[in-house]
Amino acid sequence: MITLKQINYALSVSRNLHFKKAADECSVSPSTLSNAVTEMENQLGYEIFERDNKRVLKTELGKIFLESAQSIKLQIDDLEKLAHLKKEPLSHSLSLGIIPTIGPYLLPVVLPAIKKEYPLLNLTIIEGQSEVLVDKVKRGEIDTAILALPFELEGLLPFKFWEEDFFWISHKESKHALKKEISAKELEESELMLLEEGHCLKDQALEACKLSSNSNLNITASSLTTLIQLVAGKMGSTLVPEMALEQLLANNKLLSKAHLKETGPHREIALIIRSTYNGLRDIELLKELFSKELKKKFK
Repeated sequence: MITLKQINYALSVSRNLHFKKAADECSVSPSTLSNAVTEMENQLGYEIFERDNKRVLKTELGKIFLESAQSIKLQIDDLEKLAHLKKEPLSHSLSLGIIPTIGPYLLPVVLPAIKKEYPLLNLTIIEGQSEVLVDKVKRGEIDTAILALPFELEGLLPFKFWEEDFFWISHKESKHALKKEISAKELEESELMLLEEGHCLKDQALEACKLSSNSNLNITASSLTTLIQLVAGKMGSTLVPEMALEQLLANNKLLSKAHLKETGPHREIALIIRSTYNGLRDIELLKELFSKELKKKFK
């Protein structure tokens, strides 16, 4: 009989395409994991993986098996989470993903309130880019994630709790620096710096300004903090969300800000979950708490 342990081993190999890495992830020896997968393949009557000393590949039947195995694992995980419904709200373990353009600015606002209102919650926070977090939620590797919308959610359910606009950040000596509001047409495209590819904030900023990804953007960076330092050094200007203004500007007298006067909100922030997730009550409570704390901070 195929066991859940064998299924978990196979799914780990599928993620890593490497038996040693999968064994490390599962905290077992490579021989234990390999033997368990081989025994399962013998029971099934077909190979899930092709492997040699250099690489691991999924067979065609293996791909079908792994898709079904992932579904089985998610269903079992959901059944186990039913026990949470008998407990006090948010009094268990919860894994939360969050993107880098939200985490440093949202977490200091909401974590003290979470600790105060739900002291029994064992919260694990994982930072990652939107695409990675969507995949982790779909696979059940994390319970929920905080993303900025619009973003393709691939069937996941969003629970929006905040919306905000972008602000144009420039050096105080730059053109338009004294403006309180600025339109996309007034921005100097050749001087506009955005995050590198892979960050949803870049796409959302381009959409807000109705610019193409092929626009003449001469500099990209991996973080908002780096972009702000480049602006302070007169390398150009950038766009940042309202939530990040206080931390990023930090009374820097070299910088000027202006509200982007384009149809908004320029981005929405939401918790995302699988449609079958059994912790809906907890997500609703987090949504309410996040919204309340952000309104206290920014409204």
